[in-house]
Amino acid sequence: MQRQINLLREFSVPLIAGVVAALAWANLAPEQYHHFLHAPLLGSLNFHFLTNDLFMVLFFGIAAVEITESCLPGGDLYPLRRAVNPLLATLGGVTGPILVFLSLNALFGSPALLRGWGVPTATDIALAWLAASAVFGRRHPAISFLLLLAIADDAIGLVIIALFYPNPTMPVEPLWLLLTVLGMGVAYLLRRRKTNSYWPYLLLGGSLSWVGLFEAHIHPALALVFIVPFLPHPPKEHKHLFEDDPRDLTPLASFEHEWKVVVDFGLFMFGLANAGVEFAAIGTPTWLILISLAVGKTCGIFTLGWLGAKLGYPLPDRIHTKELLLIGLVGGIGMTVALFVAGEAYSDPVIQGAAKMGALFSSGCAVLAFVASRLLKVRRLS
Repeated sequence: MQRQINLLREFSVPLIAGVVAALAWANLAPEQYHHFLHAPLLGSLNFHFLTNDLFMVLFFGIAAVEITESCLPGGDLYPLRRAVNPLLATLGGVTGPILVFLSLNALFGSPALLRGWGVPTATDIALAWLAASAVFGRRHPAISFLLLLAIADDAIGLVIIALFYPNPTMPVEPLWLLLTVLGMGVAYLLRRRKTNSYWPYLLLGGSLSWVGLFEAHIHPALALVFIVPFLPHPPKEHKHLFEDDPRDLTPLASFEHEWKVVVDFGLFMFGLANAGVEFAAIGTPTWLILISLAVGKTCGIFTLGWLGAKLGYPLPDRIHTKELLLIGLVGGIGMTVALFVAGEAYSDPVIQGAAKMGALFSSGCAVLAFVASRLLKVRRLS
């Protein structure tokens, strides 16, 4: 049973199943689907709110764990010199899609679509890992390099959501952010008192942070991003990204270990709540998002990764020009965070649906990367 569960998580089956179910439901019975999303389910709370405003707190919390661990001594982003090339490539993977989006929007888009510039900035971590494993094999250093990019640009995506996508119908009320600061203060005091369970951090600090963001009209799904870095952790990291170290019993590792499976299977809910787009919604935003992800990510990651190597910050062993090009192409898989940002960027349901379709179509970058790897004769390391 455990092996079957791990296989489902490893191949992102819950997320993919949620996406397929949402697409089928939205196209076969659109009124019923939208009623399900917005009808009261738990008191006055609907399925969409429970998923995007509550469940996604855990999703972004787990992402914050990976970022925190990567920055510790022994982590994949420590010391700084080791992180320079992947961080440069990440910068390219964020700025490239933005530049492509803005350029294309100026050519055949419209001012109403301009808010979508942040949609193609992030990479879907789970699907990118799955695609990279098929392209490079699971032992190839390109896997770790790509995961670093995905985590780093997802971190930038969190900042973009917080700063640039407040609720357009409700102006930001920054005074409420003092509650989020108070939550961080509570987490700091808990750490100073050597509180060795993650629950007080989440229940006290996390709740204050969530209420502060919600009342400030900034997306509350980011609540744990401000709390997770305060969770006690070992002075030195001994594992790579998304690995599990049974020797690490600190609150930071325990939170990830105990909630990662919930998040992995909960992504079925996310797919169901956010991917329900009618195929008739395909339009200009679809192609803006898709081209920005496929072309912007590939060119941005490749250009700044190559430039970093020329400036004396070498790429990892076995990653050369061909591999870097493929990493950029796999990085074009937007999906999860792109769907999330599309929902925040556009309030018009027609534009939002078209943008989400572009995020869904970006999964085709996996197929393109696999075909390109065969044409370029890239060696797999299984």
